[in-house]
Amino acid sequence: MSGVQTRAVTIPNPMTMTTTLRAASLPRCAAAIGLIVPAACLAGGVPTVELEALNVSAQSVLDGRPGSATEGQVTAEQLALRPISRNGELLEFLPGLIVTQHSGEGKANQYFLRGFNLDHGTDFYTEVDGLPVNMRSHAHGQGYADINFIIPELIGSLEYRKGTYYADVGDFSAAGSANLRYVDALPQSLINVTGGSHDYYNLLAASSPKWLGGDLLLGAEGTLYNGPFIDESKQRKLAGIARWNRGDAREGLTIGLQGYAIRYNASDQIPLRAVEAGTLDRYGFLDPSDGGSVHRFSLNAEWRHALDDGHLRGSAYALDYRLSLYSNFTYFLDNPVEGDQFEQAEHRQVYGLAASRYWTLPTPVPADVEIGLQSRFDDISPIGLYKTHLRDRLATVREDAVQEGSLSAYLRSRTQWTRWFRSELGYRVEGYHFDVRSDTPANSGTRTAAIGLPKLALVFGPWARTQLFLDFGEGFHSNDARGVTLRVDPADKTTPVPAAPPLVRARGMEFGLTTAVVPDVKLTASVYALRLNSELVYSGDAGASDPSGASRRYGYEFSAYWQPLPWLAIDGDYARAHARLDSPDGDRIPNALDNVFAFGITVPDFHRFSGGLRVRHLGGGALIEDNRARSQSTTVVSAQLGYRFLDRYRASFEVLNLLDSRRNDITYYYASRLPGEPAQGVEDYHFHPIEPRLFRLSLSTQF
Repeated sequence: MSGVQTRAVTIPNPMTMTTTLRAASLPRCAAAIGLIVPAACLAGGVPTVELEALNVSAQSVLDGRPGSATEGQVTAEQLALRPISRNGELLEFLPGLIVTQHSGEGKANQYFLRGFNLDHGTDFYTEVDGLPVNMRSHAHGQGYADINFIIPELIGSLEYRKGTYYADVGDFSAAGSANLRYVDALPQSLINVTGGSHDYYNLLAASSPKWLGGDLLLGAEGTLYNGPFIDESKQRKLAGIARWNRGDAREGLTIGLQGYAIRYNASDQIPLRAVEAGTLDRYGFLDPSDGGSVHRFSLNAEWRHALDDGHLRGSAYALDYRLSLYSNFTYFLDNPVEGDQFEQAEHRQVYGLAASRYWTLPTPVPADVEIGLQSRFDDISPIGLYKTHLRDRLATVREDAVQEGSLSAYLRSRTQWTRWFRSELGYRVEGYHFDVRSDTPANSGTRTAAIGLPKLALVFGPWARTQLFLDFGEGFHSNDARGVTLRVDPADKTTPVPAAPPLVRARGMEFGLTTAVVPDVKLTASVYALRLNSELVYSGDAGASDPSGASRRYGYEFSAYWQPLPWLAIDGDYARAHARLDSPDGDRIPNALDNVFAFGITVPDFHRFSGGLRVRHLGGGALIEDNRARSQSTTVVSAQLGYRFLDRYRASFEVLNLLDSRRNDITYYYASRLPGEPAQGVEDYHFHPIEPRLFRLSLSTQF
């Protein structure tokens, strides 16, 4: 970055006020308008500078006020100063959220938050520029959320919210949600070249010309990466965006076109017994043909119109997505000759519409109302599971055509009853229709379902720059459509099996506190509880998500931000969760982490230097329901150092896994079979190692 620049910053809130300020002045701006920003959203450590101007165009004093202690916003400047090894780690700005990977980098990441093993996104909703990321009835797992298609350097903001307390968010949001938005415009054109260990090469070019009275954001990125594994990943990735924006957050139009394609090999998890016996290298592989390919192309538009008493908003999107994923987790357990590799493949189109109307009410006390409609339709054909050998199909386990549609409506209203007390009420209604045409006629069928979800938030304060939050709400996740209409086992076509419930309710509550009473320090603390009517466990061999028993979770979280000097910021967060199943066979939720911890030191700009140090800690957890196998904890340290020179150039040096930890990104426990082992296989730990110490050097120029 080239220091502090003056530009317009839009606070990404559905009922937003427009402000013009220095890009690095969010902490002081928040204090000026009476907000307490959660510590985590200041984690990038941007220096506090004088407020240039504050032009408030919103109609209500309620605009921008947080509804819970665990929501926040992150700016592009903060995102740029954190060393990351994969796109998904941008979401680690959410206190308590950890991102890992058990396969190649072309696959969606694993997410862990609030005692959830979110697999690839089952109970955490993600959105990019108004486009949903989570995939319903996905070939690999319900709620699959792959953000590898984004270009991190062009993301302008990240808004996050935890819990079930928000009426405008529906499916997959029991643990929380995140909304990433691209910048409206760049101050200058940008070229960035990066090279690093194990044949890592990345080229990014972006520009923002004026066009038709608005700003046109053009960006393209290409990545080549072989990786440290003996079976080279041979990742080949292309991503691009063309986005036109005119106006501001309350009045304007945005149209975006995004494209993404990747091919890669994957070193999946490997058995510990083979590594300890010396027959397999820690970075080795058992099936050289695991991996896959993805493409994703989307078109979206958002229209905004300001009114005297509020505003109108409408949006639409269309998305084309194709995936082919090859995996082999059990090696030779089912097929001793050709191996157990399988392919999960799908091709889908997704269409969506949304509209909302916001009013400020002419009541004696400040109050507002928002109503909204949202719809989505997924057309998936085909979606299949196939037995394969070296990526050649041997047999079809199941192949289906799925159409899944939903219509949602919500209402929320906020009232500022006194200077120290306000409330937010909300209600959301969801209706779903599932239509499955299966190659096993017994598993074909249609189903409809609906659910109503109340929300309530009570906010007390501020007193002495401190606020208290009490939140209640219900959320849900939908189940895979193939599981909803399931009647017989797709493998043998005859064994009766129970169908999954279409919609699974989640009930949550939270008590939180934010305070800035200590000078230069922001603190956030929360205690939460959540109950789900059913967990989801994905069965790759069955090609569907299997519901398990109900679950309950409770825990606490702390985050802190301290700016002792204008050019230095220190932040940290800690989260602990207690997650249990209601099951007679064992009450532990596999891969639900007990605790996570993160710590960072950031220098945004000191005599042309900038940099950051990050520590990420994943606590251990049960790997199976009876808790007789547990994962080890993992700690990773990464660092970044940048230098700006000749005004338009910047060099940056990153060291990922600085201490060269040899722990694991993720660990599982199950039965697999290697050649010569018993037919029933051997129960063992299976792990995917953290990549060894990596070096990356970047050079960028603005013009």
